[in-house]
Amino acid sequence: MYDLTGFQRDLMYVISGIKEPHGLALKQELEEYYEKEVHHGRLYPNLDTLVDKGLVEKTAKDQRTNKYTITQRGQRELDARDNWESQYI
Repeated sequence: MYDLTGFQRDLMYVISGIKEPHGLALKQELEEYYEKEVHHGRLYPNLDTLVDKGLVEKTAKDQRTNKYTITQRGQRELDARDNWESQYI
């Protein structure tokens, strides 16, 4: 997880924490947190990177919408990050 950007880590936390983790829901959550617009050109390439790294799984929810879920490896990485951060907080 050390090689991810802060935005990619934030994406993973949001994916793991919301009920329906699809693109627009993720976009809305991040825009609320960042207090500015998150463009599709930023969101979807970063989601694809997380999928390519095996941290997130992408499945079709319907013909237009993809659902994103944290993989077991992704959850292990989130847990390890939380443990590491807790040493310093």
